[in-house]
Amino acid sequence: MGVHAQINTDQVVNIGRNALYFEDYILAIQYFNQAIKAKPFLAEPYFYRSVAKISLEDYQGAEQDAGMAIERNPFIVDAYQVRGVSRQNLGDFAGAVEDYDAGLQLMPEDKNLLLNRAVCETALKNYDEAKQTFDRLLQLDRRNDRAYIGLAQMSLAKKDTTAALENLNRGIALSKNNATAYVMRAEIASRSLQDFKSAVADMDSAILLEPRYAGYFINRAYMKYNLDDYFGAMADYDYAIGLEPTSQEAHFNRGLLRAEVGDNNKAINDFSYVLKVNPSNFMALYNRALLHMRTGQFREAVQDFTAILKKYPEFEAGYMARGEAKRRMGDYRGGDADYERAMAIFRRNKTHESTFNPAEIEATAAIKKAEQRALTGENEPETAEDIMNRFNTLLTVTDNDPVKPEYANRQRGHIQNDNIEVEPLPMFSLSYYAQDNKLNNDTYYIREIEDANDSRLLPAKLTLINGDPQLNEEEIKLHFADIEYYNSLIASAKPRSIDYFARGLDHLLVKNPEAAISDATAAIELSPSLTLAYMLRANAHYMQYRMAQALDANDEALLAEAPDAKSMAMLRQRQDVTTLDLMFADLDEVIKLSPKNVYAHYNKGNAYMLQGDYTSAISCYSHAIELKPDLAQAYYNRGLMYLRLGNKTLGVADLSKAGELGVLPSYNILKRMTR
Repeated sequence: MGVHAQINTDQVVNIGRNALYFEDYILAIQYFNQAIKAKPFLAEPYFYRSVAKISLEDYQGAEQDAGMAIERNPFIVDAYQVRGVSRQNLGDFAGAVEDYDAGLQLMPEDKNLLLNRAVCETALKNYDEAKQTFDRLLQLDRRNDRAYIGLAQMSLAKKDTTAALENLNRGIALSKNNATAYVMRAEIASRSLQDFKSAVADMDSAILLEPRYAGYFINRAYMKYNLDDYFGAMADYDYAIGLEPTSQEAHFNRGLLRAEVGDNNKAINDFSYVLKVNPSNFMALYNRALLHMRTGQFREAVQDFTAILKKYPEFEAGYMARGEAKRRMGDYRGGDADYERAMAIFRRNKTHESTFNPAEIEATAAIKKAEQRALTGENEPETAEDIMNRFNTLLTVTDNDPVKPEYANRQRGHIQNDNIEVEPLPMFSLSYYAQDNKLNNDTYYIREIEDANDSRLLPAKLTLINGDPQLNEEEIKLHFADIEYYNSLIASAKPRSIDYFARGLDHLLVKNPEAAISDATAAIELSPSLTLAYMLRANAHYMQYRMAQALDANDEALLAEAPDAKSMAMLRQRQDVTTLDLMFADLDEVIKLSPKNVYAHYNKGNAYMLQGDYTSAISCYSHAIELKPDLAQAYYNRGLMYLRLGNKTLGVADLSKAGELGVLPSYNILKRMTR
């Protein structure tokens, strides 16, 4: 029987879930692959792999895996939700509704399932069904602001702007933190009511909430333009391009505005950029041709009008313009030939005035295409031509999916939500991956690491980093291979402490702290004075503690409903204390063996911080600073501890020193603390 058949599937799945908690999706998928290979009849690995894939926006893969999980266990509510959201993102709204219905049969009051179902029914134009689902959701949760935004979206689809505004106002009254609601209300104010002043105010609110989204600045620029605030509009287009340099919409619209204010050469640059990215953008070509004529760049004008006339050979004014450009260049014969072509078209149409307007044709075609898409409900990916046509009819970036489908992920997502407003810098950990220290040129040196590297007994150069490395797929495979190598080595030869240490570090790097602890312990039993093994075990206990905290936060709602919730909470608290105690014991042993190990003192400070013992944490950071006066992380964390204890003078001094040493977030905190 092979090694793969003997793996502990439950353990592998749990390690994969740990990777999910840390948003390390590629690593998580590797573990779930192992579990699926060993026991393909289990539903759980397929389900968790679908969660990893949907987090990576692999909707097709997530849909398939969620389906495999459902085949094996049709009672996993979250599997229906993952597959429904995947289908919704793929435009399969009917299939998504089927999944949401199946999930609601198992959990009738799930708010995310109800909301996503209602949005899909709206997309399918089943407005009565959508309204019933929204009403059902609001019966369960009268303060669900996203439900009102969904109702507003449905009202707009039915062209009822009054009802849409009412629902948006309700949603904003319930929650002033939803940027989408402000954007939708701004669109109604500008397009239906021509109230551009109110529209700008709403876009201001949206930008405050989501200041990194270029589309919001493009929308606000259009609204400012309609208020004759050309300077403000130009500033918004510039800022949007700063955020998203490849935005065709921003370049195109800025080109139009520059042309209007007479900044012709810069306008040409914007249209040239659009044409470089999308050569089929007719309106960019047409506007550039006119500007080349206006600025006397006749050779370029001839090239542009030649491309225009290739698409629209009946455009008599185009021949006239090209003929004029040729004559200005001295090509009188070519100019006369173009003049004669234009006259022939006039004679054929029995008119003396140009009636052919390619810009109008492009606009009409774009409007018809948009109306057809709205009528059929098709949601096809936009082609280059679609985008080009949209430039002609829209000066703003629209959001076709105001209420985006969300998987209410019970496996991850809480980590970023649980972050305190100001994050302390993390512990130092052993690694094979040197850290690109952008803060300063400091290196983290300890003698034991140098000795280990000099021995050449490790598979790679050992180093110390501040935080956790994010491994790519190849690096993950390399560590799994290393683990297999050490498995064979330890089984076939007399084990050495360095071999257990090396395998333990591999386990830690692929987020298996339990195995890392076991190997570090084995290394210590063979070599009780191996300082690096204690450091490794302390790092592993720290990872265990963070994983337990993630689980606690994730299961908090479930625990609250449990009959023995109080005893379970106390048990978890005791487990956390035990883990921290073990970490303290290992760090103390490191300091005993290596009293000048500055990073052990720093890590011990972080451990006290986790306990809420800020005074002891300050003492440890101070000891670390005595040993290494340029340790920026210690100044930063000590400054935060001083501020938590209300000592502004010492806190500001430490943050100032940390900023000087390269910890850039220090300045943000200093600004807020010294107003």
